[in-house]
Amino acid sequence: MTRGEKLLASLGDRLSGLRGRITPDAEMDKITWFRAGGLADALFQPADEDDLAAFLKAVPRDVPLTVVGIGSNLLVRDGGISGFVVRLSAKGFGEAHVISPTKIRAGAAIPDKRLAAVAYEAGIGGFHFYHGIPGAIGGALRMNAGANGVETRERVVEVRALDRKGNFHTLSNADMGYAYRHSSAPADFIFTSAIFEGFSEDRETIKAAMDAVQHHRETVQPIREKTGGSTFKNPEGTSAWKVIDEAGCRGLMVGAAQMSPMHCNFMI
Repeated sequence: MTRGEKLLASLGDRLSGLRGRITPDAEMDKITWFRAGGLADALFQPADEDDLAAFLKAVPRDVPLTVVGIGSNLLVRDGGISGFVVRLSAKGFGEAHVISPTKIRAGAAIPDKRLAAVAYEAGIGGFHFYHGIPGAIGGALRMNAGANGVETRERVVEVRALDRKGNFHTLSNADMGYAYRHSSAPADFIFTSAIFEGFSEDRETIKAAMDAVQHHRETVQPIREKTGGSTFKNPEGTSAWKVIDEAGCRGLMVGAAQMSPMHCNFMI
Protein backbone atom coordinates (compact mmCIF):
# COMPACT_ATOMS: atom_id res chain seq x y z
CA MET A 1 0.00 0.00 0.00
CA THR A 2 1.33 3.45 -0.89
CA ARG A 3 1.36 6.36 1.55
CA GLY A 4 -1.60 7.91 -0.22
CA GLU A 5 -3.62 4.70 -0.16
CA LYS A 6 -2.87 4.26 3.53
CA LEU A 7 -4.04 7.81 4.27
CA LEU A 8 -7.34 7.34 2.45
CA ALA A 9 -7.87 3.92 4.03
CA SER A 10 -7.30 5.39 7.50
CA LEU A 11 -10.12 7.88 6.94
CA GLY A 12 -12.65 5.19 6.03
CA ASP A 13 -15.93 6.72 4.91
CA ARG A 14 -15.22 10.18 6.34
CA LEU A 15 -14.72 11.51 2.81
CA SER A 16 -17.83 9.95 1.31
CA GLY A 17 -20.16 12.51 -0.21
CA LEU A 18 -17.46 14.91 -1.28
CA ARG A 19 -17.92 16.17 -4.83
CA GLY A 20 -14.35 17.28 -5.47
CA ARG A 21 -11.50 15.19 -6.87
CA ILE A 22 -9.21 13.20 -4.58
CA THR A 23 -5.95 11.94 -6.06
CA PRO A 24 -3.76 9.65 -3.95
CA ASP A 25 0.02 9.86 -4.42
CA ALA A 26 -0.31 13.02 -6.49
CA GLU A 27 2.67 14.03 -8.62
CA MET A 28 3.50 17.56 -7.49
CA ASP A 29 5.94 18.09 -10.34
CA LYS A 30 2.93 18.10 -12.66
CA ILE A 31 1.42 21.19 -11.00
CA THR A 32 4.47 23.33 -10.21
CA TRP A 33 6.04 25.72 -12.69
CA PHE A 34 9.50 24.43 -11.81
CA ARG A 35 8.36 20.90 -12.75
CA ALA A 36 10.04 19.45 -9.67
CA GLY A 37 9.06 17.75 -6.45
CA GLY A 38 7.92 14.44 -5.05
CA LEU A 39 4.48 13.00 -4.32
CA ALA A 40 1.80 14.41 -2.07
CA ASP A 41 0.09 11.69 -0.03
CA ALA A 42 -3.18 12.94 -1.50
CA LEU A 43 -4.42 15.93 -3.47
CA PHE A 44 -7.93 17.32 -2.95
CA GLN A 45 -9.53 19.72 -5.41
CA PRO A 46 -12.87 20.85 -3.95
CA ALA A 47 -15.83 21.46 -6.20
CA ASP A 48 -16.83 24.66 -4.39
CA GLU A 49 -16.86 26.36 -0.98
CA ASP A 50 -19.40 24.00 0.58
CA ASP A 51 -17.42 21.00 -0.63
CA LEU A 52 -14.24 22.44 0.89
CA ALA A 53 -16.05 23.08 4.17
CA ALA A 54 -17.29 19.48 4.26
CA PHE A 55 -13.76 18.23 3.60
CA LEU A 56 -12.25 20.34 6.37
CA LYS A 57 -14.86 19.11 8.84
CA ALA A 58 -14.22 15.50 7.84
CA VAL A 59 -10.42 15.42 8.00
CA PRO A 60 -8.98 15.07 11.54
CA ARG A 61 -6.82 17.90 12.82
CA ASP A 62 -3.77 15.64 13.09
CA VAL A 63 -3.71 15.08 9.32
CA PRO A 64 -1.42 17.73 7.78
CA LEU A 65 -2.95 20.07 5.19
CA THR A 66 -0.92 22.10 2.69
CA VAL A 67 -2.69 24.67 0.53
CA VAL A 68 -1.20 25.42 -2.88
CA GLY A 69 -2.19 27.68 -5.74
CA ILE A 70 -1.18 27.40 -9.38
CA GLY A 71 2.37 26.48 -8.36
CA SER A 72 4.10 29.52 -9.83
CA ASN A 73 6.48 30.12 -6.93
CA LEU A 74 6.38 26.71 -5.27
CA LEU A 75 9.33 24.43 -4.58
CA VAL A 76 8.40 20.92 -3.44
CA ARG A 77 11.04 18.67 -1.91
CA ASP A 78 11.80 15.32 -3.54
CA GLY A 79 10.46 13.62 -0.42
CA GLY A 80 7.02 14.96 -1.22
CA ILE A 81 4.32 16.34 1.08
CA SER A 82 2.72 14.48 3.98
CA GLY A 83 -1.05 14.49 4.37
CA PHE A 84 -3.38 16.34 2.01
CA VAL A 85 -2.54 19.04 -0.46
CA VAL A 86 -5.56 21.27 -1.12
CA ARG A 87 -5.71 23.02 -4.46
CA LEU A 88 -8.78 25.11 -5.26
CA SER A 89 -10.35 24.15 -8.58
CA ALA A 90 -10.60 26.68 -11.39
CA LYS A 91 -14.24 25.71 -11.93
CA GLY A 92 -15.28 26.33 -8.34
CA PHE A 93 -13.00 29.21 -7.40
CA GLY A 94 -11.71 30.72 -10.64
CA GLU A 95 -14.37 33.25 -11.59
CA ALA A 96 -14.43 37.04 -11.27
CA HIS A 97 -17.53 39.22 -11.44
CA VAL A 98 -17.96 42.99 -11.49
CA ILE A 99 -20.38 43.80 -8.65
CA SER A 100 -20.35 47.62 -8.86
CA PRO A 101 -18.79 50.30 -11.09
CA THR A 102 -15.53 50.00 -9.13
CA LYS A 103 -15.70 46.63 -7.33
CA ILE A 104 -14.90 43.05 -8.38
CA ARG A 105 -15.53 39.80 -6.55
CA ALA A 106 -12.85 37.26 -7.48
CA GLY A 107 -12.31 33.63 -6.55
CA ALA A 108 -8.98 32.69 -4.99
CA ALA A 109 -8.02 30.42 -7.89
CA ILE A 110 -8.28 33.08 -10.60
CA PRO A 111 -4.87 34.03 -12.04
CA ASP A 112 -3.72 37.54 -11.16
CA LYS A 113 -3.40 38.33 -14.85
CA ARG A 114 -7.03 37.36 -15.46
CA LEU A 115 -8.23 39.71 -12.71
CA ALA A 116 -6.30 42.52 -14.39
CA ALA A 117 -8.08 41.70 -17.66
CA VAL A 118 -11.53 41.70 -16.02
CA ALA A 119 -10.82 45.11 -14.49
CA TYR A 120 -9.65 46.43 -17.85
CA GLU A 121 -12.80 45.24 -19.63
CA ALA A 122 -14.94 46.92 -16.95
CA GLY A 123 -13.02 50.20 -17.01
CA ILE A 124 -11.81 49.78 -13.43
CA GLY A 125 -8.34 51.19 -12.79
CA GLY A 126 -5.77 50.17 -10.22
CA PHE A 127 -5.34 46.51 -11.21
CA HIS A 128 -2.72 46.82 -13.97
CA PHE A 129 0.03 45.59 -11.64
CA TYR A 130 -1.56 42.12 -11.53
CA HIS A 131 -0.91 41.83 -15.25
CA GLY A 132 2.73 41.05 -14.48
CA ILE A 133 2.43 38.82 -11.40
CA PRO A 134 2.69 35.06 -12.15
CA GLY A 135 0.32 33.64 -9.56
CA ALA A 136 -3.27 33.35 -8.41
CA ILE A 137 -5.34 35.62 -6.18
CA GLY A 138 -5.21 33.30 -3.16
CA GLY A 139 -1.45 33.65 -3.00
CA ALA A 140 -1.66 37.39 -3.66
CA LEU A 141 -4.00 37.76 -0.68
CA ARG A 142 -1.75 35.69 1.60
CA MET A 143 1.54 37.41 0.72
CA ASN A 144 0.27 40.89 -0.17
CA ALA A 145 1.65 40.50 -3.67
CA GLY A 146 2.66 43.69 -5.41
CA ALA A 147 4.50 45.10 -8.40
CA ASN A 148 5.02 48.38 -10.21
CA GLY A 149 4.42 50.41 -7.07
CA VAL A 150 1.05 48.87 -6.13
CA GLU A 151 0.24 46.19 -3.54
CA THR A 152 -2.73 43.89 -3.02
CA ARG A 153 -3.66 45.59 0.25
CA GLU A 154 -4.49 48.77 -1.68
CA ARG A 155 -7.28 46.98 -3.55
CA VAL A 156 -8.74 44.57 -0.96
CA VAL A 157 -12.10 45.37 0.65
CA GLU A 158 -12.87 42.03 2.29
CA VAL A 159 -11.78 38.40 2.11
CA ARG A 160 -13.82 35.24 2.55
CA ALA A 161 -12.10 32.26 4.17
CA LEU A 162 -12.58 28.86 5.79
CA ASP A 163 -10.73 27.78 8.91
CA ARG A 164 -9.35 24.29 9.64
CA LYS A 165 -12.67 23.25 11.20
CA GLY A 166 -14.63 24.24 8.10
CA ASN A 167 -16.13 27.42 9.55
CA PHE A 168 -16.66 30.46 7.32
CA HIS A 169 -15.09 33.85 8.07
CA THR A 170 -15.21 37.28 6.47
CA LEU A 171 -12.13 39.44 7.04
CA SER A 172 -11.89 43.17 6.49
CA ASN A 173 -8.80 44.80 5.03
CA ALA A 174 -7.69 45.63 8.58
CA ASP A 175 -8.29 42.03 9.70
CA MET A 176 -5.77 40.86 7.10
CA GLY A 177 -2.96 42.65 8.94
CA TYR A 178 -1.06 43.57 5.81
CA ALA A 179 2.61 44.54 5.71
CA TYR A 180 5.26 44.26 3.01
CA ARG A 181 4.80 40.82 1.37
CA HIS A 182 2.95 39.63 4.48
CA SER A 183 -0.48 39.07 5.95
CA SER A 184 -1.10 38.24 9.60
CA ALA A 185 -4.41 36.50 8.88
CA PRO A 186 -4.55 33.11 10.68
CA ALA A 187 -2.22 30.64 9.00
CA ASP A 188 -4.87 27.91 8.86
CA PHE A 189 -7.37 30.07 6.95
CA ILE A 190 -7.97 29.06 3.34
CA PHE A 191 -9.00 32.09 1.32
CA THR A 192 -11.79 31.32 -1.13
CA SER A 193 -12.67 34.72 -2.59
CA ALA A 194 -12.29 38.44 -2.08
CA ILE A 195 -13.89 41.75 -2.98
CA PHE A 196 -11.52 44.27 -4.55
CA GLU A 197 -12.07 47.94 -5.26
CA GLY A 198 -10.39 50.15 -7.84
CA PHE A 199 -11.50 53.37 -9.46
CA SER A 200 -13.15 54.42 -12.69
CA GLU A 201 -10.63 54.90 -15.50
CA ASP A 202 -10.83 54.87 -19.26
CA ARG A 203 -9.74 51.66 -20.91
CA GLU A 204 -7.04 53.29 -23.03
CA THR A 205 -5.25 54.49 -19.90
CA ILE A 206 -5.58 51.07 -18.28
CA LYS A 207 -4.31 49.33 -21.41
CA ALA A 208 -1.31 51.66 -21.56
CA ALA A 209 -0.46 50.80 -17.94
CA MET A 210 -0.79 47.07 -18.62
CA ASP A 211 1.39 47.38 -21.75
CA ALA A 212 4.03 49.20 -19.70
CA VAL A 213 4.02 46.35 -17.17
CA GLN A 214 4.43 43.80 -19.97
CA HIS A 215 7.20 45.79 -21.65
CA HIS A 216 9.09 46.04 -18.37
CA ARG A 217 8.82 42.28 -17.84
CA GLU A 218 9.99 41.46 -21.35
CA THR A 219 13.01 43.76 -21.19
CA VAL A 220 14.37 43.07 -17.69
CA GLN A 221 12.97 39.70 -16.57
CA PRO A 222 13.64 36.15 -17.87
CA ILE A 223 9.96 35.47 -18.54
CA ARG A 224 10.65 32.74 -21.09
CA GLU A 225 12.45 30.61 -18.51
CA LYS A 226 10.92 28.48 -15.76
CA THR A 227 10.88 30.91 -12.87
CA GLY A 228 8.50 31.84 -10.08
CA GLY A 229 8.97 35.58 -10.39
CA SER A 230 11.11 37.40 -7.84
CA THR A 231 12.58 34.88 -5.40
CA PHE A 232 13.52 36.98 -2.36
CA LYS A 233 11.77 39.85 -0.61
CA ASN A 234 13.54 43.20 -0.71
CA PRO A 235 15.55 43.94 2.45
CA GLU A 236 14.67 47.24 4.09
CA GLY A 237 16.25 50.14 2.26
CA THR A 238 17.52 48.24 -0.76
CA SER A 239 16.59 45.73 -3.47
CA ALA A 240 17.13 41.99 -3.28
CA TRP A 241 18.70 41.88 -6.74
CA LYS A 242 21.30 44.45 -5.68
CA VAL A 243 22.31 42.39 -2.65
CA ILE A 244 22.55 39.24 -4.79
CA ASP A 245 24.56 41.05 -7.44
CA GLU A 246 26.94 42.60 -4.91
CA ALA A 247 27.51 39.15 -3.40
CA GLY A 248 28.70 37.95 -6.81
CA CYS A 249 25.74 35.62 -7.28
CA ARG A 250 24.39 36.88 -10.60
CA GLY A 251 24.30 33.75 -12.78
CA LEU A 252 25.26 31.51 -9.82
CA MET A 253 24.34 27.89 -10.52
CA VAL A 254 23.85 25.23 -7.85
CA GLY A 255 22.70 21.88 -9.18
CA ALA A 256 19.83 22.53 -11.59
CA ALA A 257 19.05 26.00 -10.18
CA GLN A 258 20.53 29.26 -11.38
CA MET A 259 20.07 32.88 -10.37
CA SER A 260 19.31 34.52 -13.69
CA PRO A 261 22.10 36.49 -15.38
CA MET A 262 19.40 38.80 -16.72
CA HIS A 263 17.66 39.56 -13.37
CA CYS A 264 19.50 37.93 -10.50
CA ASN A 265 16.49 37.82 -8.14
CA PHE A 266 14.85 35.35 -10.51
CA MET A 267 15.72 31.70 -9.98
CA ILE A 268 15.75 29.53 -13.09
